[in-house]
Amino acid sequence: MRRRKSIPKKTRRARRKGPPFAQFFALLAVVSIAWITADKAPHAFPPAKTYEGVIVRIVDGDTFYMDGVETRIRIWGLDAPEKSERGGHRATRMLREIAHGERVSCREVDTDRYGRIVGQCFLEDGRDVAALMIASGTASEYLHYSGGYYSRTTVASSD
Repeated sequence: MRRRKSIPKKTRRARRKGPPFAQFFALLAVVSIAWITADKAPHAFPPAKTYEGVIVRIVDGDTFYMDGVETRIRIWGLDAPEKSERGGHRATRMLREIAHGERVSCREVDTDRYGRIVGQCFLEDGRDVAALMIASGTASEYLHYSGGYYSRTTVASSD
C-alpha cells in the first residue's frame, strides 16, 4: 500500500478556490450587469401616497388629524415644542390659526415609531405648512430629517 503524499492545508484551499483573478472578474461582471440594468429596471418603491382633506383637530404644534384619515399626521421637517414644554401652547395655537379647518394636501414621506404618518403638507394655495410655522417663529426646522430643506428654500427666496 502506497502512502499518499500530504498536501499542506494552504495549498489545498488555494486549489479549491481557483485563481484569485477569476473571482475578481466574476464579481466585476455581476456588478457591471447590475449597473447597466439599473436604469432600465422599474423602480422598486411605489409612488408616495398623498392624503387630502380638512384638518379637523390639532394635537400640538406639529401634529394633527385630517378628516377621512384615522392616523395622526406629523408634519415633516418641523420641530415644535410639546404642549408641556415652553412655547408649546403658542406653537399649537399658531398651527390652529394657520391650518385648522383648512383643506390640505400631505405627501407621505415616512411613518414614525408611533405609527403616525409623516408628511409634507401644503394648504390649497400651495403654501407649505412647515415653512409657515418656521417663519412664525413658533417652531424650528428639524434638520436631522429635513437636511436643511427649509433653510435652503428661505435663503433662495430671500435673494
